[in-house]
Amino acid sequence: MSKKIINIFLFLYCCTLAPSCNHSHQSESLQDGDLLFQDLNCGELCNAIESVTEGVNGKDFSHCAIVVKINDTLKVVEAIGDKVKENSLKNFFERSGDTSTIKNVTIARLKHNYEPLITKATAFAKQQIGQPYDNEFLLENGKWYCSELLYQSFKEANNQNDFFELEPMTFKDPKTRTFFPAWVNYYKQLNTQIPEGKQGINPGLISLSDKIQIIKLESFK
Repeated sequence: MSKKIINIFLFLYCCTLAPSCNHSHQSESLQDGDLLFQDLNCGELCNAIESVTEGVNGKDFSHCAIVVKINDTLKVVEAIGDKVKENSLKNFFERSGDTSTIKNVTIARLKHNYEPLITKATAFAKQQIGQPYDNEFLLENGKWYCSELLYQSFKEANNQNDFFELEPMTFKDPKTRTFFPAWVNYYKQLNTQIPEGKQGINPGLISLSDKIQIIKLESFK
């Protein structure tokens, strides 16, 4: 199945950089604008997502967030649970089982020529704190799911031009070509149709962007 076939998901059930040969690996400290990719265990929906999506190095990501500076302290802004939230780096990494050394979170940074976009992108992300979570995974509805928040933040910074690419979403099992039962039940509870084929984005797709590179950290402290 093509890597372009994507799915979107919710943290409540489960909310890399496939570095190409031109991606560099660096030993750095976290910075404003860094992107964090996380694999969360959310049961059947995550299993459905992983069947049709793939991130960098074949990793399965169910969540992503952006590092921002708030009052001179690095924080995480993420769309998770019921809204967009500010979180500490400590809490974010501990969610993946990481305490002092980083094993389960993939960290990316914009390539040098795109760094001028960071200030506006992080400002937009911070402005969305408190806005509702987009549990329908639809664009332009005033709500945000995790990767949509990152997508829109950099689109705003890029003069309303797409920075990360969108792709048609699929909620179907690639083997049977029928909808995963988990998604059928999920959207039935929302009393709305499954947005099959509509444009969307997910953490795995962002992680494959050629505009970012993997950052290697030994510790997040």
